[in-house]
Amino acid sequence: MNLLERIKTWRAQDDKPVHLQRGEVGERAAKKHLQQLGLKFLTANFHSPRGEIDLVFREGDCLVFVEVKTRSSESWTRPAAAVNAHKRRLLSQTALDYLKRLKNPPVKIRFDIVEVLLKEGEVSEVRHLPNTFAMPKPYRYG
Repeated sequence: MNLLERIKTWRAQDDKPVHLQRGEVGERAAKKHLQQLGLKFLTANFHSPRGEIDLVFREGDCLVFVEVKTRSSESWTRPAAAVNAHKRRLLSQTALDYLKRLKNPPVKIRFDIVEVLLKEGEVSEVRHLPNTFAMPKPYRYG
């Protein structure tokens, strides 16, 4: 079956575009992986006017904001490379919106990236990159 036929089959299974289906597979794999590492799951797909955070966890007294990057190939670049300065700024702003909804609790925060690699539609590898970046200036918390 060629690529176009596989895409049509995927679309027939679900009306969501393939990249969204892959993203959901990646987020489920990332959530499971982080829970196995002992992090406590809080929420998924937190939306604010400024963006979305894929997963939010708690590890001890630290809130962990997680960006999941799912790819079927690393032939061009690592998935984490997609989290550029613009994306980091949006994630930081969205994290501040999340914290504001919680009435700005006195907690530590960090930003993690989870890379999920797929092979023939199945999860082949999950890489957790903790504390990948700090909140950029002028954004600060705590």
